[in-house]
Amino acid sequence: MIPTIVLVGRPNVGKSTLFNRLTKSRDALVADFPGLTRDRHYGRGLGASQPYLVVDTGGFEPNTDSGILKEMAKQTLQAIDEADAVIFLVDGRQGATPQDMEIANRLRKCRCPVLLAVNKTEGMQKAVVSADFHELGLGYPLSISSAHGEGVRDIIELALENFKVEEDEPTTDYTGDRIPKVAIVGRPNVGKSTLVNALLGEDRVIAFDQPGTTRDSIHIDLEKNGKHYTLIDTAGVRKRGRVFEAIEKFSVIKTIQAIEEANVVILVVDAQEGITEQDAHVAAYILDAGRALVVAINKWDGLKEDERDWIKREIDRKLQFLDFAEFHYISALRKKGLPELFKSVDIAYKAAFAKLATPQLTRVLQDALQQHQPPISKGIRPKLRYAHQGGSNPPVVVIHGSHVDGVKDAYTRFLEKTFRRTFQLSGTPLRVQYKQGHNPFAEDDEKRKPGEGIVSMRRRKTAQRAELKAKKDAEDMDRKAKRR
Repeated sequence: MIPTIVLVGRPNVGKSTLFNRLTKSRDALVADFPGLTRDRHYGRGLGASQPYLVVDTGGFEPNTDSGILKEMAKQTLQAIDEADAVIFLVDGRQGATPQDMEIANRLRKCRCPVLLAVNKTEGMQKAVVSADFHELGLGYPLSISSAHGEGVRDIIELALENFKVEEDEPTTDYTGDRIPKVAIVGRPNVGKSTLVNALLGEDRVIAFDQPGTTRDSIHIDLEKNGKHYTLIDTAGVRKRGRVFEAIEKFSVIKTIQAIEEANVVILVVDAQEGITEQDAHVAAYILDAGRALVVAINKWDGLKEDERDWIKREIDRKLQFLDFAEFHYISALRKKGLPELFKSVDIAYKAAFAKLATPQLTRVLQDALQQHQPPISKGIRPKLRYAHQGGSNPPVVVIHGSHVDGVKDAYTRFLEKTFRRTFQLSGTPLRVQYKQGHNPFAEDDEKRKPGEGIVSMRRRKTAQRAELKAKKDAEDMDRKAKRR
């Protein structure tokens, strides 16, 4: 299970800035005044030794009895209940405040580890700044700078050290084949549990015409056409502003963890409500997680012909970034379109774990370069030499070359589509990564004198070697003469 780290602190101590740095995004609004963040914000942590989820919370004022501040405090307390570790941020430039002490008293009752982070300490003596916060009684204060990244990696690794998860061996059935994990996700009341029951052929999970019926991720074994699967039925993910129950808030993070755990994700969309903004958000998260994807447009039987045409136009407009995925128009209630849906699941799973040979990848790369060279960046055209596979689920293609930091995002997308089309990788995203090749003349560049060319430098080094050889020969002749 992926650990969850929650950021807690009073208003305007830099929680959202730290959240953006940990997720390498700008998802959380940042401004120099308190109270900007009110609801919880979830994101995938990047740059650590293992994957993790990070939760940004609003300013925590535990003794507020009414108003928006009370609701923000409830949000924070619920986030703490979800946490595997808490990072308590304080402002190093303002020192310890009575409000910090109240928050510390609450966090002492927390069952999970709590790390005390003294933020905004850039350019200051760390020991002097942190000394004021020992009175909070939460262990040694760790000085960081969310804005500049100082000490951020260290505190994250410290928070994750108790959650070192070794790679589990893939689950296999009696034939020795891997068992795919298939997560079924989407907004509330789009028919996820109905789809699970239809695939199983029995009422295994509660399907009810009320949003929020499913509240936890349910793992169910399924055998279909002689193949074994693990289905993961998840709670619906709705907009944060419409999530009210504490149990339902907990379900959101369970759904995110289910996506991370799955090999293939079936995104269920309600055809009668159309493609909503939240559908696009969930799809974008699946894409960011790199999971193979199949899209199921449910309740298709209840639409007229003109409504179906409108839905297809909406799909082309709002979900165009899912061009690698297969779309199926189904009715979970009437069990229509389900065989074709699971054929696409099998194809997507196979593509996600495809083995790509290095010679074939390099040939495809060279063909792509002949068709379209990477654009010149800062006066230099990147040179891409060869490619090999660097991972699966999603497939990762590592390209070696020189000046690869100048490759544009548009050209990377061109290469991704080229590899996916050539190897027929339907249903899975594909990642292209670059690795800078070793420069054999790097040492020569360091030894060159200012303004000296490479040829002149080599001639100088040749003359120096000849001079040393002549000197050594003269010394040898002197020694021989003395022995005589």
